[in-house]
Amino acid sequence: MPMTNYSASTVASWFIAWAELEDADLSNMKLQKLLYYAQGHYLAKFSKPLFDDEIQAWSHGPVVPGVYRTYKDYDSSDIRLPETSGFQWENVDSETTDFLQQVWNTYGGFGAWKLRNMTHEEKPWKEHFEDNTRNIVIPVESIENYFKLKYVPA
Repeated sequence: MPMTNYSASTVASWFIAWAELEDADLSNMKLQKLLYYAQGHYLAKFSKPLFDDEIQAWSHGPVVPGVYRTYKDYDSSDIRLPETSGFQWENVDSETTDFLQQVWNTYGGFGAWKLRNMTHEEKPWKEHFEDNTRNIVIPVESIENYFKLKYVPA
């Protein structure tokens, strides 16, 4: 089991760096969904969160608000890591890197809107989203329970 959990910002930086390496599309919406799926599968596999930042039920699916705000100026364009990010591959241990690569290999090929639509069909978002209501947290337990039912160990 990996030793530590990370900030959502570090996990987001990993996905952004990986997308750059792969020359792949990565908008803020897609990044948000990858964070949600990474958290869900991590909870299912290790029974503890990958990151402590809360995930909220927004109109376009699950969102980590702090990470969203960091990259919102990119709108629907591809995100690039700022030179000042300080991200290094060594910031993430090898076991977590392997895990994040699996998440990328499972979900990274989907477009942002496909991922958005997938999350709209899933219980954690459906049970917590309320139209015209902001800042509704999707409880970690809700995400963990859903993914434990869905998750099939490799």
